[in-house]
Amino acid sequence: MRESPGPGVAGKSPERLTAVRALLFGLLLASASSCPSGCHCTEKSGAAVVRCTSGNLEKIPSDLPRNTVALILASNHISEISNRAFRELTRLRELDLSNNEIETVDAAAFHGLSDSLLALNLANNRIRSVPKEAFAHLRAKINLANNPWHCECVLQEVLRELRLDPESVKDMLCHTAVREEYTGKALIQILDSGINFCNFHHKTTDVAMFVTMFGWFSMVIGYVVYYVRHNREDAKRHLEYLKSLPSTSHIAKDLDTVSTVL
Repeated sequence: MRESPGPGVAGKSPERLTAVRALLFGLLLASASSCPSGCHCTEKSGAAVVRCTSGNLEKIPSDLPRNTVALILASNHISEISNRAFRELTRLRELDLSNNEIETVDAAAFHGLSDSLLALNLANNRIRSVPKEAFAHLRAKINLANNPWHCECVLQEVLRELRLDPESVKDMLCHTAVREEYTGKALIQILDSGINFCNFHHKTTDVAMFVTMFGWFSMVIGYVVYYVRHNREDAKRHLEYLKSLPSTSHIAKDLDTVSTVL
C-alpha cells in the first residue's frame, strides 16, 4: 500500500517551492545590490561596515546601506561634500574621507549626523575654509590636519565649536592668512599665543569704512568748491553785464525827453 506524504511535504507543491526559491534568490540579490559598486560591505548584528578605499570615486555613493555604522571613503578623488550627503545614514558613527581632493564642504553637508557621528576624518584634502554651519551641533571627534587652511576669523569661529582630534591639531597649518607673518605656522599655536583673527577682520572693516567715508567727504567738498567757484564766475559776468548797461540817470533823462516831445 502506498504511503501518503506527510503534512509538511504534501503542503508544498513544486510550483510553490519554485516561487519560494525565486523569492529567496531575489532577496539575496537585493541584499548584494545594496553595497555600492567598488565598495566592500560587511554586516554583523544588523550593522554594516562599508569600505570604499582607493576606488577612484569622484563623489560620495548614493546607494549606501541605511544600516551603515562605519563608512570608509579614504584615498579617492572626491572633491565636494554636498548638502545632506549622508541624510539616510542615521546610524553612522564613523566617517573617513581622508586623502581625497575635497575643496568644498557645504553648510548642511553633515545634516542628520549630530546624534550618531562619533569620528570624522577630513585630513589630507584641499579644504581652505568651511561655513560656520558645516559642523554645527556635531559631537564627533574631528581630524582636519594637512589641509591648505586660510587662517582668518571664520575659521577661528568654526574651531570654537569643534572637538578636534588632539593628535591632529599640530598639523593644522596656515597655508595663507590675513597677515603674511602667520603663513606656515600651526594655527593652534597662533591662537594659543592670544592672536585673534576676528580683531583683524574688524580693523580691516573699520579702515575700509574710513576710506569710503573719506572718499565721499572729498567728493562733497569738491562739489561745494566747484559750485562756489562756478557761481562766483557767474556773478562776475553778471556784474560786468550790468556795468556795460547805460546808467539809470541817462535812462531817466531820455524818458523825460520823450514825454516832453509827446
